[in-house]
Amino acid sequence: MAPIAVGESIPDGTLGWFDENDQLQNVSIHSLAAGKKVILFGVPGAFTRTCSTKHVPGFITSAEELKSKGVDEILLLSVNDAFVMKAWAKTFPENKHVKFLADGSATYARALGLELDLSEKGMGIRSRRFALVVDDLKVKVANIEEVGEFSISAADEILKAL
Repeated sequence: MAPIAVGESIPDGTLGWFDENDQLQNVSIHSLAAGKKVILFGVPGAFTRTCSTKHVPGFITSAEELKSKGVDEILLLSVNDAFVMKAWAKTFPENKHVKFLADGSATYARALGLELDLSEKGMGIRSRRFALVVDDLKVKVANIEEVGEFSISAADEILKAL
């Protein structure tokens, strides 16, 4: 399947998320994004080097500026279970705006056409690194990285695109 592209609507899907009351929720992407401008960014895995030291921190530190440009929600997607995502979120105590969403079986990554097979490296099916700007379910910006790269999906690149 071809990767999601500008002008297309994002598919709906259900992801795991621990809410502010520490309750596990199954949340629909459409319920988070309908009628809103959101950033949906994906990483290959929780606790991995680039994801933990560059990609996620960039969106956390840029969250206020992104919101000032009309962004309603900042959604992080990773192919990990909700408990791993909860533990990873706790390593960013300064985070107030990024929701850590779990796509444990890569179902949503596949629906976006952004799955990445890292089975040879012992990691199974993951998500490609990407950042989408979505306005009322329509993709306005689709910055999808080549495997192993980290540049166009960074928070500062999304700020430039807004």
